[in-house]
Amino acid sequence: MNISDRLQNLRKSKGISQEELADRIGVSRQAVSKWESEQSIPDIDRIILLSDFFDVTTDYILKGIENERSARQVKLSANVFVIVATFFCFIGIVISCAVWSETQAPVALVPGPICMGLGCMMFGIGHAFSTQDKERAKHSFWAVNVWLLTFLPLSLLYNAVFSRTLAPYPILVHPPVAFAIFWVAYIAVCLCVTLTQIAKNRRPGNGA
Repeated sequence: MNISDRLQNLRKSKGISQEELADRIGVSRQAVSKWESEQSIPDIDRIILLSDFFDVTTDYILKGIENERSARQVKLSANVFVIVATFFCFIGIVISCAVWSETQAPVALVPGPICMGLGCMMFGIGHAFSTQDKERAKHSFWAVNVWLLTFLPLSLLYNAVFSRTLAPYPILVHPPVAFAIFWVAYIAVCLCVTLTQIAKNRRPGNGA
């Protein structure tokens, strides 16, 4: 592994783009790109700034010699928290729908927001303390969870207007035009957000 590889890995472990790194150390994005593609190497002043920013020694950047703290550091991927958060959001909807189907009572609306709140909180905390994949994890979280986090509030809004009942999923009404419009709008909006987040995840220079 050479200097360019180490700089790229350090940047990605921080979950920042080339442009963000350039802003932090006072150079252009093109300069960072050249460092990571072996077209040039940073001067000694930039090496020192990079070592301070990434909390590693200059020896690690130049030679790959790790200090004890770097060698012991546990690499915690933010993607783990995407999975945990998605699970909680999904379970919240399932429980709310199951309880409402059995009881037809407003109490069925409680589990969904609680589980979703816990899921989002876990992702936020995990994202803050993870050491790698932070940028990709953020886009992955929204690409998947936009379908879950919008389902319950949109269903409540639809039902309040058309079915006059507080249910955690859309109730079929007659004529079924409004029901069809709900699903078309829901799928269109969520699909748009998902495709946007996927595109951002594939953007060159995005932290992996």
